[in-house]
Amino acid sequence: MEGTLTQALPYVVGALCFVTALCLLRRPLEGLLRLAGRTGVGLGFLALFAPFGRLVGAALGVNLFNALVLGALGAPGFGLLLLWNWLLR
Repeated sequence: MEGTLTQALPYVVGALCFVTALCLLRRPLEGLLRLAGRTGVGLGFLALFAPFGRLVGAALGVNLFNALVLGALGAPGFGLLLLWNWLLR
């Protein structure tokens, strides 16, 4: 009986540490998950905008950086990406 308790103790302590870390980091993890979701939506928007953007002459690359800018800044980020694309030409 004593051997089983000694073997299980590290797992119990590890699980308690994991649960404590999740409780402490709940708000930052929620923010990261929210940003990840918004980045995914931004990536989808860029993929939908790519064919139409080429027709108008405002082609933006479908990449993670552009999606992160859209996810973090939203519609103003889209304007920023278009302005940046225009300035770099």
